[in-house]
Amino acid sequence: MTAEVQLNGLSRKLVNDGLLEEEAAIHALKTSLEEKVSFTSYLVSNNLLTASKIAMEASKEFGLPVFDLDAIDLDTIPRDIVDNKLIKKHHALPLYKRGNRLYVGITDPTNLTAIDDIKFQTGVNTEAILVEEDKLSKMVEKLLEEQDNAIDSMMGDDLEDLDDLDDLDFEDPDANKVEDNADSGVDDTPVVRFINKILLDAIKKGASDIHFEPYEKIYRVRLRIDGVLREVARPPVAMSPKLCARIKVMSRMDTAEKRVPQDGRIKLKISKTKAIDFRVNTCPTLFGEKIVLRILDPSSASLGIDALGYEPEQKELYLKALANPYGMILVTGPTGSGKTVSLYTGLNILNTVDTNISTAEDPVEINLEGINQVNVNDKVGLTFEAALRAFLRQDPDIIMVGEIRDLNTAEIAIKAAQTGHMVMSTLHTNDAPLTLARLVNMGVPPFNIASAVSLIIAQRLARRLCKICKEKVDIPRAALLEEGFTVEQIDSNPELYKAVGCDLCSEGFKGRVGIYQVMPISEAIGRIIMENGSSLDVADQAEKDGVDNLRQSAIKKVLAGLTSLEEINRVTKD
Repeated sequence: MTAEVQLNGLSRKLVNDGLLEEEAAIHALKTSLEEKVSFTSYLVSNNLLTASKIAMEASKEFGLPVFDLDAIDLDTIPRDIVDNKLIKKHHALPLYKRGNRLYVGITDPTNLTAIDDIKFQTGVNTEAILVEEDKLSKMVEKLLEEQDNAIDSMMGDDLEDLDDLDDLDFEDPDANKVEDNADSGVDDTPVVRFINKILLDAIKKGASDIHFEPYEKIYRVRLRIDGVLREVARPPVAMSPKLCARIKVMSRMDTAEKRVPQDGRIKLKISKTKAIDFRVNTCPTLFGEKIVLRILDPSSASLGIDALGYEPEQKELYLKALANPYGMILVTGPTGSGKTVSLYTGLNILNTVDTNISTAEDPVEINLEGINQVNVNDKVGLTFEAALRAFLRQDPDIIMVGEIRDLNTAEIAIKAAQTGHMVMSTLHTNDAPLTLARLVNMGVPPFNIASAVSLIIAQRLARRLCKICKEKVDIPRAALLEEGFTVEQIDSNPELYKAVGCDLCSEGFKGRVGIYQVMPISEAIGRIIMENGSSLDVADQAEKDGVDNLRQSAIKKVLAGLTSLEEINRVTKD
């Protein structure tokens, strides 16, 4: 028995001070390991020593004061910062956080494994605080009970099966296994659990992207929530290769290749009827590979046009263009502005049993049944141009091109729109009038643009004010005029709001709302294009036609109380 278990630290101190017989201490150590409980828990639960006596001896031996847990309110304890499994495993409880330092209550100061595991999982510096065993047990039990009761509401109906971070259901069965290959660097279960927790947290918080970023002295993980990046963890820099290798294994990339960017995909089943896809990209940087995961939720395409934030007249223009048997609809805006969701919302409306729809994307982001989707692959010659040519031989009704990048793709798409097909695509420009100038700059003849393009939608996404905590704000009339509000809008005495922030939102915002410029190509705009007019000429005519620009549409969202003036200043210009 003595060969299997060695006395050290607290157990040795208790024996040396005559509080425990050596055999009793060894037996307690061995049994506590077998029963997977802490040494101090075993001593107290079996009435071998009192909790206060153990705490007093540990305080004398290690020079730590004893903290009275009766003086702390359970509601003030930082929640969701340490996994329940770590709390149970190490019998350790996070008590409070100050800056980048977390203070953890434990009964055995020699339990360095607990401190190291918590430090790794949270990414913050961790310090031990000595507490009494009986009070710690009661508080841990109460905390875990509260969290278990709240887990369903916290995770939602679709996430109720994902409590076990060690056993998330990935499409590839090998993704759940830890590789033994030393070259992969993935040989630590904590790495697997950390990645799983980040994925799960990102889904729960409604993030659109996850960034894993290595630097010289730090490694950070950030989530893009409502369009804004927020840091959520700082694991040790030494874990960078293992985290990278783990994600590569999950997304079926080459773990040995670290010199060039790679693309992959992860599918996570969160219920019997719902799965979330992650589009994964790696990029070599100075201090390792940065990895970005784009979260692709197919349900976002089935929200319906009413959920996207179009003004009533804008919605009618979009639906009217979709009802045309031919023509081109272009959606423009920066990366992450919701272009794909707008296109797929339209495709959902058109997706009927008597319609043949084909899409070419790089890559396919939203998987929809009834639509023929093609992943563009330049390496094997499957370009947008090649896919479009193939589509035209497949008896199409509707064609969606992920992005018009060059003249050849633009010419084929426009010819398809002129010959009886509905074509939908995206461009990267700042507003609708500039989209026409961009096509001209590509080399597309103006008369082809005027005859093929039927509607252009420019869009942005603004953060939506939290309905619970938003507060009214008074803004001087002169300031509103300067921001672009009309006299009529100001005279209507609108109620304007500002972001505040509460426990149910993120800095006063929750979710996002679309801001749109929906510009149909009228006869007058067509003539300007034919006459080689500038984008400014087109913009002036669009204003005469009653088309709101992005700034005017954004102001309407402020007047409706959906967002704040500061937020529209962030996403649009005056």
